[in-house]
Amino acid sequence: MGATSISMREGAINRRILGAAATVTAAGVIVKLAAVGKEITLAGIYGRSDAMDAYIAAALVPSLLINLIAESMNQALAPTLIRVRETEGHVPAQELLSNAMLWACGLLVLVSAAMALCARSIFSLMASHFGPAKMSLAIHLFCPLLAAVLLTGIASNCVAVLNSVERFVLPATAPVTTSLTIIGCSLLFSARIGIWAIVYGFLAGALIQAIWMGWLMNQCGYRFRLHWYGMNAATREVAHQFCPVLLSSVVASGGLLVDQSMAAMLPAGSVSALAYATRFVSVVVALLAGAVSSALTPYLSSMAAREDWSSCRKTVRDWTRMMAIVSVPIAAILIAASHSLVHLTLQHGKFGPQDTAIVTQVMIMSAIQIPFFVCSRVPYRLILAMRRTDLIFYCGSLNLALDVVLNIVLMRHFGVAGIALATSLWCMTTFIFLWCWSHKLLSAKCGD
Repeated sequence: MGATSISMREGAINRRILGAAATVTAAGVIVKLAAVGKEITLAGIYGRSDAMDAYIAAALVPSLLINLIAESMNQALAPTLIRVRETEGHVPAQELLSNAMLWACGLLVLVSAAMALCARSIFSLMASHFGPAKMSLAIHLFCPLLAAVLLTGIASNCVAVLNSVERFVLPATAPVTTSLTIIGCSLLFSARIGIWAIVYGFLAGALIQAIWMGWLMNQCGYRFRLHWYGMNAATREVAHQFCPVLLSSVVASGGLLVDQSMAAMLPAGSVSALAYATRFVSVVVALLAGAVSSALTPYLSSMAAREDWSSCRKTVRDWTRMMAIVSVPIAAILIAASHSLVHLTLQHGKFGPQDTAIVTQVMIMSAIQIPFFVCSRVPYRLILAMRRTDLIFYCGSLNLALDVVLNIVLMRHFGVAGIALATSLWCMTTFIFLWCWSHKLLSAKCGD
């Protein structure tokens, strides 16, 4: 009877995770359709122009800051927030949330201000091969985009809290606001203000998203409150987990900057080609990896809080297998259909056949990463739930070293497509590293 009860409980958990993943995926399809519409619109208006290269370079650092601080805080906070809520109650959990959000917002403001002051130095390193006019435009676009860092960071924190209480659908649809505002501003104002239309659209979307997510979080019982309640045990635990995750994110972001910088060393338009191609792949990755990550986090964190390691092991095995079964065929289809997809969606206006050929090559190399990245999210979430964020940092350091070496070697033979292939190869090593460590940690907990 005991074994039957355990099996029924594990089956119920898997069904709940599947339901959550399915709803996040469905919402994600809407978001990605809006994102694809945005890319089609921008490709037709701006093509692979210097202005588009400058915007992509300018937008990279703000997006990295959000990932570095807000997303790192989310990953460190969620397991502890769930544990505190289950073992101590809602009031201590609210105090922990207020501490964490105040901390995150303060860091976002300070780092954004520092980046604004160092803008010229940053771009002299990141886009040293840009011409003077292109460099100047990138710097001028950069500072206004930093204003969206705090807004998007707040929205991201609110989404993590909503996911922790098993609210998935509306938070997953939130990014659609930014895509729609960018499309609207580009269509209405690009003829008069050029590339600045994208910037204003991005800022408007970030503001709408932050207000919406904050309201939803309040409706679920957690108030948006920036108040310091003191360095209690739960806050110290989050701080202890935050630092390795932040360092890992810094290392991972360094890899993105390396890719950007090396693409800027190649012929004009290479930065845009890499961006267009990887965004196709990111649609699949975000739908699959994003859905499974969001769905698994509250359940694995709850299991870890209860020290139910046998359920953790079964959940990790089941969902890694399921993600492999789903992602491998999708990657193969995307590779086979890459030329047709680029031709149908991007080849219009200033985007010509030669652009299609280059972006297709990059897309094929980038799509190889899909099954490895998607499957790696399962052991990744387990390691976070077990609060072994030091392993995430070690994995990120290994990835950065591999990225630099592989880029140098592969771009000589494949150009900008070699940079995409390098990313796919280090995604493979990431999965191996995380899977082996998750197996080792669970074996120790289960007494194997």
